[in-house]
Amino acid sequence: MLVSVQALRALAAWVVVFHHVMQVFFNFQADSFVGRLFAERGAVGVDIFFVISGLVIYLSTQGKTVTPWRFMLNRVLRIVPAYWLYSLIAALIIAFANPVMPVQEFDLHHLLLSLFFIPAENPAGFGLYPTLNVGWTLNYEMFFYLLFAMAFMVTERLRLLFIVLALAAFSLLATQPWMSDFYRNSIVYEFIFGMLLGVLYKRGWIRHGLWLPLLVITASLLAIYHFDNSMRLLHWGLPSALIVAACIAMEPWFKGNRLLSHLGDSSYSVYLLHVIVLSLGWYLQARLDLSPAVVIAACVPVIALAAWGSYELIEKRFVAHAKVWVGQRADRGGLQSLS
Repeated sequence: MLVSVQALRALAAWVVVFHHVMQVFFNFQADSFVGRLFAERGAVGVDIFFVISGLVIYLSTQGKTVTPWRFMLNRVLRIVPAYWLYSLIAALIIAFANPVMPVQEFDLHHLLLSLFFIPAENPAGFGLYPTLNVGWTLNYEMFFYLLFAMAFMVTERLRLLFIVLALAAFSLLATQPWMSDFYRNSIVYEFIFGMLLGVLYKRGWIRHGLWLPLLVITASLLAIYHFDNSMRLLHWGLPSALIVAACIAMEPWFKGNRLLSHLGDSSYSVYLLHVIVLSLGWYLQARLDLSPAVVIAACVPVIALAAWGSYELIEKRFVAHAKVWVGQRADRGGLQSLS
């Protein structure tokens, strides 16, 4: 993957982390400029994630013979193990150590729906959030993966158009009472922005540069700062796509940086586990009457180290072994054509 995209993915994850720092420790109340920035605009990290996801999925499948079954299997193996682990940890905390996450309530049926990426009202009553609250974005991710898997039924040239039309159709269906309006959120179209960037990149239309991309990033950040997310696709989604495009254009200045690449690798685990660590930190801070600044400063390296270990043990080694095992089972079952 492009190192510039890896670096941006890591940055987006940590922006979300500090957004939730403001939520967990300060209930989104802030006196400082930086605090208000993270509280009010930190959620934009999700928009950057979605654009990057569309870009990566598009680029990783171009020119390759992949069946819908194999594509979905690879995505499930990439997303599910770590998500299930941290969802179960969150469920155990909510059920048996509720003071750590006092705003949450445990419900087994809701947990099962969460594990299978089915949007459902959180039992605590604050919206369509899974047991591990940050997992709401993964519900959109899996939805996008399903659409992309269906797109393999058409030629590569028509996949982008197919997904755009499919998203529009689902948006219309979501108005029906028998279907959740969760999918009416315009944020799902940010995946399309990522795919469009993939098309531009493959055609060589994103030229390398430094000063123009920096200007684009500055203008995009100003747009995000001045606009709220009432029209999220336009106010945050489009600037996020421009930021991703600008980072791609600056790839020569990132290329070969192993640290940034590793930070990008662990960004998914950072995203999944940070709320658990922050909640534990908040509980200790409240019980021991510690300074929030000290606890937050301690939580940051804990999140970073835990995410690195999570990536190495779960996302990298466990998933690699799982892919080998599944491949061997497929071969034994005469399913070599699916590889």
